[in-house]
Amino acid sequence: MRHFTNIIIGFGKAGKTLAGTLVQHGQDVLVIEKDAMMYGGTCINVACLPTKNMIINSHNGEDYADAFAAKNKLTSMLRNKNYHKVTDQETATVLNADAEFLDDHTLQVTDDSGTETLTADRIFINTGSTPILPNIAGLNDSQRVFTSKTLLDQSQQTKRLAILGSGPIGLEFASMYAQFGSDVTVIGQTPAILERYEPEIATAAKADLETDGVSFLLNAQLTKVADTATGLSLTVTTETGSQTIDADALLVATGRRANTDDLHLERTHIETGSRGEIAVNDTLETSVANVYALGDVAGSPQFTYVSLDDWRIMANQLFGDKTRTRTNRPIFANTIFLNPAISSVGQTEVQLKAAGTPYQVLKMATAGVPKAQVIGNPRGSYKALIDPETHQILGVTIYAEEAYETINVIAVAMQNHLPAEVLRDQIYTHPTMTEALNDLFNF
Repeated sequence: MRHFTNIIIGFGKAGKTLAGTLVQHGQDVLVIEKDAMMYGGTCINVACLPTKNMIINSHNGEDYADAFAAKNKLTSMLRNKNYHKVTDQETATVLNADAEFLDDHTLQVTDDSGTETLTADRIFINTGSTPILPNIAGLNDSQRVFTSKTLLDQSQQTKRLAILGSGPIGLEFASMYAQFGSDVTVIGQTPAILERYEPEIATAAKADLETDGVSFLLNAQLTKVADTATGLSLTVTTETGSQTIDADALLVATGRRANTDDLHLERTHIETGSRGEIAVNDTLETSVANVYALGDVAGSPQFTYVSLDDWRIMANQLFGDKTRTRTNRPIFANTIFLNPAISSVGQTEVQLKAAGTPYQVLKMATAGVPKAQVIGNPRGSYKALIDPETHQILGVTIYAEEAYETINVIAVAMQNHLPAEVLRDQIYTHPTMTEALNDLFNF
């Protein structure tokens, strides 16, 4: 039985970064990853970076085959870089194997050479999340049903794509495939898309997606999936009755859950939450001492940058002043990469109304920003909510080119309690989309 100071299960963003920190402090670490194609985690291999690379290339008019090749080149380079970033360290070891718990502090790993039992002073679980596949007749038996991961592996463009799910992942794929020239149909269970966002911006984004060729069946239920000689037959129940959709493939984008099935946590005292996530305290420790969980598997918001912040918390708790916790995580934004992107931070108008919080609304059209005209995409708008007395920024939603950059400036201002006029009066380089803040906050 081999013993390590640290074992990390999963080569994700938080885990691989933590491995580097442990090595820097003179500690040995074993990183276990069952899939050699996932070194570096979900983001660089099958999510954030490959999808954004494909999206950008679709917007730039690249054909699917060239974009697919560019995506594979990118992910291969990043995967290799991440692997060597860990394995090249003297006190770090990477093991390509399946891992499962035998008890609270004992692991069994299995690879082509057999099985081995391992123990460690500390165990960190960083196994991420996995797509949820709903229980729909025929869905699990079909050869033409894909998740976001497996659809990205398809070297041939899907010409008729149906998407189950009208959330961020489904809409990003819808926008991307429409830009590549595919016929796209989105099947959503809710009456509207992006219901957690500002409704007028969600409505505008839906209209723009329809202009780009995306069709929507909302307030609908997919009830049956059947393979045909040429593709798929999808039975969908809507408010007006049942209808059949023919497609070449179905992307299921109905959310993700903690990836713990193979860990056999039932053999341990590690507790899980109501959604299957591993329950952790504010410093990411599980119900078992010296066993920690980081990233998606711990129920953190499913963003790679939040997983990276989990690493910051863990590093601070192990080697710092122990002040960083999940409860004092800095303000952070989120982005959906459509055409253009939607980025938001803070609260929405609906949330402020529900809380009884006074607010002032500030709006402007993207078309009024010179850089939007330079880029050639004046779609969208900006919406900000501020405290009418203190002028503190309560929330902002941006539907515009480069929204994902501008929103970070606003998040920094909110984190540091800067009033809106600080952004209003700042001098920005020209032409940039950030210049919009001069006008947006001109109250």
